[in-house]
Amino acid sequence: MDRFEKIYSQGMIEVTEIWVDRETGVHYVFHRNGHSSGFTPLLGPDGKPVVVK
Repeated sequence: MDRFEKIYSQGMIEVTEIWVDRETGVHYVFHRNGHSSGFTPLLGPDGKPVVVK
């Protein structure tokens, strides 16, 4: 888990988190609700992935 860093977390049952890939700088959104979950790149207003180096 050294490659990814959780920078934001909200909720207990319905969870939303933002993770940063330390190698690429790409931000990802993780969302879990019950037994369902998803992990996808966070997109900016231009539709491109949010990247912070």
